[in-house]
Amino acid sequence: MGMISFLKEAGEKLFGKKPEVAAAIAEPTNEEKIAAANAAASEAIKHYISTQNLPTDGLTVSFNGADQIVTVSGLVATQEIREKIVLCCGNVQHVAGVADEMQCAEPADESQYHLVSRGDTLSAIAKQFYGNANAYMQIFEANKPMLSHPDKIYPGQVLRIPPKA
Repeated sequence: MGMISFLKEAGEKLFGKKPEVAAAIAEPTNEEKIAAANAAASEAIKHYISTQNLPTDGLTVSFNGADQIVTVSGLVATQEIREKIVLCCGNVQHVAGVADEMQCAEPADESQYHLVSRGDTLSAIAKQFYGNANAYMQIFEANKPMLSHPDKIYPGQVLRIPPKA
């Protein structure tokens, strides 16, 4: 899939309570602190993926705080899991992009991505991509478990839009 861009100001606040990440941001010239921060951020993202019940066996996640890019590699079962993992990595505050180096055991058509803007609703997005506002549940289902409710999307979030069913 390559590189997918995200808004680094939006997303899950996984790094907020990590003192080593805060220390590296405050003092970006200290190599030891930077390495510790990158490792802590990588683990936080990997843990977040696992909390979404996405299979992560053999998955490698690394964060580079200097360019705010997450690199994810490994073998995943389906294209859907691959795309959800990319979204888990990218929809995190302070992540500007995801370098997707994963391999897929069952390749399929890739989804499109949509950057949520202020005022967007899943119905409006469904109308835009599928021509039918009532198809919003297809988008909601495609983004579960990251989305817990169809009304809980936020500006800056990136959603996967699967091919029309």
